[in-house]
Formats: sequence, C-alpha cells, structure tokens
Amino acid sequence: MRKFNLRYFISNYDFWLLILVSILGICGIFAVGSAKASLQNRQMMGVIGGIFIMILLSFLDYHFYLKLHILCYVGNLVLLALVLSSLGDDAGGAQRWLNLGFIRVQPSELAKILLILFFAQFITHHKQKLNTVWVLLLSVILIAAPLFLVYKQPDLSTTIMIAILYIVMMFVGGVSHKLTISLAVIFIPTVLVVFLLAISPGENFVKTHVIKEYQQNRILAWLYPNDYRDTEAYQQLNSKTAIGSGQLLGKGYANNEVSSVKNGNYISQPQTDFIFAVIGEEWGFIGGTVIILMEFLIAMRCFNIARKALDLAGHIIASAMGALILFQSFINISVTTGLLPNTGIPLPLVSYGLTSLMSICIGMGIVLNIRLQSGRI
Repeated sequence: MRKFNLRYFISNYDFWLLILVSILGICGIFAVGSAKASLQNRQMMGVIGGIFIMILLSFLDYHFYLKLHILCYVGNLVLLALVLSSLGDDAGGAQRWLNLGFIRVQPSELAKILLILFFAQFITHHKQKLNTVWVLLLSVILIAAPLFLVYKQPDLSTTIMIAILYIVMMFVGGVSHKLTISLAVIFIPTVLVVFLLAISPGENFVKTHVIKEYQQNRILAWLYPNDYRDTEAYQQLNSKTAIGSGQLLGKGYANNEVSSVKNGNYISQPQTDFIFAVIGEEWGFIGGTVIILMEFLIAMRCFNIARKALDLAGHIIASAMGALILFQSFINISVTTGLLPNTGIPLPLVSYGLTSLMSICIGMGIVLNIRLQSGRI
C-alpha cells in the first residue's frame, strides 16, 4: 500500500491552475458588477474567500476527506431533503435554496463536490468488483437518491449535470467499456423518446410525471422561438441579440448605450444564467472567446492532473472536476447562444452565486492537492 506524507515541494504546485481560476473569478466580479452593480461587492468577497479556501485546501491531504465519504453522502442527502422542507426558500417557481437565517445556500451545487468525494472512495473501495451486478446496482441506488431530491426541487439541469458526473466517474473508475457502450445504446434512444414525447401534442406519461409544464415550454420555445418570442423564448432571443451586437470588440464595459440589450433590461437576471450574454455584448467576440478558453484550459489542467494522480481516487476526483467545468460551461454558453434549451445552470466561476463559486473553489483546492502529491512517491 502506497504511503503518503505531508512533505510538499513547491515545484509540484500547479500555479497555472491557481492563476486561471483566480483570473476567471476576477472576470466574474467585473461581469456581475456590470450586470447588477449591487451584487459586485458580494461577488468580490466570494471570489476572495473562495481563492483563500482553495489555497488552504490545496495543502491539506485529500485522503482525509475520503475517510469522511459516508458523512459527505449522508450530509448531502440531509441538506437536499431540508430544501424540500419548510426551511427551503422558493424563488422563480423552484425551491432550490436553504434559508438558514444568516446565510442562503444552494445545496444542489454543493452536492456535486460531495458526491465526487463519495464516489471517488466508493469506486476505489470496490474497484476489484466494480463490474459486478451488485456493485453496479448499489452505485445506481446511491446516485438515484440525491438525483431524485434535486429533481423534485425541481432542478432538471442540475440533475442532468450530476448524472453526467456519475457516468464520468464510473467510466474513469474502470467500468467495462462494453457495458458503457451497451448502456449508451439504451440511454440515447430513451432520451430521444422522452424528448419527442415532451413536445408531442396531447397528454402522455412524460408530460404528466417526468417534466414540468414550464420545462416543456422551454423546449418548445427552443424549437419554435418565433412562436414564443414574447414569452419563454424572450430571454434567449435577446441573449443572442446581445452577443451578436458586441461584434469583435464589444460595446465597452458597463457602457451606458441606449441600444444595449442589458441596459434595456431585456434579459432578466443577467448576473446568473445569462452572464455570458453580458460578456458577449460588452467584451465582444474576443472577450467571450477568452472566457471560453480559460474555462477550457482549467478543465484541461484538471484532466492533466488526473493523468498524473498517484491513486485511483485522485484520478477520479480530478477527472470529475474537469468534466464539471467542461460540461457546465458548454451547457451554459449553449443556452445563451441558443444551441440548447434554457436550463438555468451557471457559468463556472463567472456567474453570480456564492454557493456555486465556493463549491468549485473547494473542488479546485482538492485538485491542487492531488497535483501537489503526484510528484512524491
């Protein structure tokens, strides 16, 4: 069994990852400040606090968290269950927040990190029997519980994101490629059938029990934007207009142009899900490309750290964090550019949302420690 010690060497520290996360967080401060000036100070404090926590965790042995994997799982279920109780805070027709009086948190964002830690240890513990029926069935049961609780908020986009992370972790952990392909052959057509039933006329099981009416309308608005231009498609159409109007260099940061889509309040809550529309309008094609490139580079740094990790748990955690940044960025930007239906998922490290920001910084701190240990035998 490999032994780990706490002697770290500065040459093994991934300063590039630290710099990229910090710069992207700073970009988020400016973007949020332009979208909604009253939130800029809170976002700034969140970024400062997140970077501090990230650096602190980067020097703490990640195996300590793995020993608490049961606590991570149970604590996660408790928090998600409390959201559905009287302590849950409703906003925009969804009960996704937990109001603790002195702080308001979104447990579904924290769930991503807690489940990554839990399944990293679970897969490591069962790696010799990972492809057996009982272990696979147990893993499905364990991921089904938090998925159900998140779905009931309702938060379909985060449910899908957590499901993607689970698939990535199981694949990286060593699930048979033949089994993965077999599941994909079943899963992809099933998703297509559900999608077709969701947009078909008349009542059916999917419309009644699987998706909410507003989710169905978002899909229809994505397919037929002109028919919903004054309702569900309003925000996405204006988002595309904002991004396109920025052209190459943008209209300038926090400009006061009357023609600005953002200044005209044509995008509701631009500081969260549609922050990229603000970036595209004010910073132009170049600014938007820089944000995309930084998100991509952060994901690639995580994958590179995963490749060098000393053990399977480190490999899984770093891979999952890379997948989280990559897929969540893709989904968010695809929504703002009209490539996907409106989902309500934040742009990592850029959108306003302190729980999301802190959660990602916690995950990145653990990834930095994995890299710090990978240079030692």
